[in-house]
Parts: sequence; structure tokens; C-alpha cells
Amino acid sequence: MISYQQNIIIYLLAFCSGFCIMGIELLGGRILAPFFGSSVHIWGSIITVFMLSLSFGYLLGGKYSTRHVNLTRYGVIFLLAGLAILPIALWAPAIMESIFIAIEDSRYGSLLASIALFFIPTIILGMISPYSVRLLVTDKNNSGHVAGKLYFVSTLGSALGTILTSFYFVLLFEVNAIVLTFCAILTALGIVAISIDRIKAVAPSTALEAGHE
Repeated sequence: MISYQQNIIIYLLAFCSGFCIMGIELLGGRILAPFFGSSVHIWGSIITVFMLSLSFGYLLGGKYSTRHVNLTRYGVIFLLAGLAILPIALWAPAIMESIFIAIEDSRYGSLLASIALFFIPTIILGMISPYSVRLLVTDKNNSGHVAGKLYFVSTLGSALGTILTSFYFVLLFEVNAIVLTFCAILTALGIVAISIDRIKAVAPSTALEAGHE
């Protein structure tokens, strides 16, 4: 059974993932603006890509959680998300420039650029919520309550990520620095989850050895 402390950690990780998702989505407008502007159809492209990729992420996360559920596999999702975000900071201008040259209509250019930059990372981030629910649910009769709390915590993280990114981060830091920070946060969270699982696996054997002594 997952301990109370581990439950708190899972909720905290879900909170942080919601924070990062909305932070990256808000930065999408800033990232695309130099090439495609900041009109309503730019935001339409960004929101469409994020909603679509999150929906695929929920499906994949649910499928991923059907076997061998543990914190190590959970942590891998965070590590992959951090790695997938990295190209946004490294190659976004080159990717957008090539799309801008190839496609004259900014509507379709911004849509394609949003797909190229955000589709894969957001799919991976979308996998976190269903896997979190699977880790937390130990009684099917309590699954609805657990899912409600999880999505409440995750949405609070999204709200905080929205307000902090839009009110403060974009005024104080460069966009690439913020993206790299999100990358580092997700990577660190993945390492934390995997480390906890390793400690959990080592603890019983250590206790058994102490008992024999």
C-alpha cells in the first residue's frame, strides 16, 4: 500500500506538472509572436494543439498505467517530458523560420509551428494525470474521490502557473530561461519519483537483514 507520505508526493508532482503545462502554453504565444504575430488565430492554434495533445496524453497515460504501476515508471514520464521540452529552447527559432518561409498563411503556419514545438511534450505531460490517479487509487469504491482531489490539485497548479508566468516570469526572465527552468523542474521531479521507488525497494530488504542479525 502506498504510504501517506508517498501520496502527498504524488499530489505535489501532479501540482507541479499542471504548473508547467500552463506555463509552457502561455509562453507559446511569446515564442510564436516574432514570426506569426499575436492575433487571435495564433492563440487558437496554440490552444487547439495543447487540447488535442493533452487528450492523446490522457489516453496514453491510462494505457501506460494498466501494468507494472510504480513510481519509477511514473518518474520516467517526467524525465521524458523534461527532455521533450528542451528543443523548444534550443531550436524554436530555426523551426519557426523554416515553417514561416514555407507557409505564407500565418494561420496554418502558426498551427504547424505549434504542432512541431508543443505536440509531443504536451502528450507526455498529459500522461501524468491518469498515471497519478492509478498510483493513488487503492480502492475502486474510492476512485472517484481520489480522481477529484487529483484534478483539483493539478488544476490549482495550472492556475498558479498561469498567473506567475503571465504576471511575473515573462517580465523578469527571458523566454528560453523560463523554458529551461520548466525542463529542469520536470527532470528533478522525475529523479525524485524514481529515487523514492528505489528507497522503497531497498527498505524491506534492509529491515529483513536487520531482523536476522
